Amino acid sequence: MRSTPRSTTRSTTPQKLLTSVALVGSLFGLAACGGGGGGGAEGGEGSSAAASQPASGGGSGEAQAAPEDAQPSMPEPEVENIPEVVATVNGQEISGEEFTTAYEGQFQQMAMQSQMSGQEMNQDEMKKQLAESMVGTELLVQDAQEQGHEASEEDVNAFLEETAEASGVASVDELLATFEEQGFSEEQIRSDAEKQLMLNQTIEQLDIPEPSDEELKELYDSSIAAQSEAQGGQEGGAEGESAAPETPSFEELKPQLEQQVSSQKENEALTQRIGELREGADVQIKL
Repeated sequence: MRSTPRSTTRSTTPQKLLTSVALVGSLFGLAACGGGGGGGAEGGEGSSAAASQPASGGGSGEAQAAPEDAQPSMPEPEVENIPEVVATVNGQEISGEEFTTAYEGQFQQMAMQSQMSGQEMNQDEMKKQLAESMVGTELLVQDAQEQGHEASEEDVNAFLEETAEASGVASVDELLATFEEQGFSEEQIRSDAEKQLMLNQTIEQLDIPEPSDEELKELYDSSIAAQSEAQGGQEGGAEGESAAPETPSFEELKPQLEQQVSSQKENEALTQRIGELREGADVQIKL
């Protein structure tokens, strides 16, 4: 088990922490992407609309004269045939409404990623993956409850305040408004924050080894190699372009490397724990 203590409100952007297993993570990950003013590619509806417009280097008439420069329109989430109950986990239902809200919340980001990569979206597969994630989250939450983990209203408020700060929004009210725009009610957000805090307590008890120097160095070397390859592909640009930035040293990047490897190890441990819980669970997915 980790020798270093960790706060129960440690993870303010749990999407990174529970990458493929938690609905909770997807919700609070949305806040980090959609809050804080925006201009990024993941900044919510406004940036989506902007991304669909052709780049304008001069007058609007000139931009409209080249429709081939416009990006293709964004696809729509297919939610017409979602069943009333998507899954049951030891008798606990995951409703179609809950699933649809989560799917629509994730869909925009995934659609933009698909558009950027050029890969075709498979919505049936995406739904199956989300259903598995929600089942995994429910198994972890049930396990946390059986272990006696809980989160008070004060803990939830502190978690939301940290999430708002990490997301770059001014207040919890603004954070909740961001969620509401994406279809999540305050009641649901507070419930999911409570679940995330209980999951954090479960993570505290997992046997997760600390990142070794060898693992950090391997990640550093691969990251630098990828960066060099990307910069090599950009050589030969316009004259006068500034030189490539100096490569940061291993020691400079070590804190970020430790965080990345730690998150990966946490995800692996959670996935293993879900597998153990799944073996003795009564799970039915109805998609």
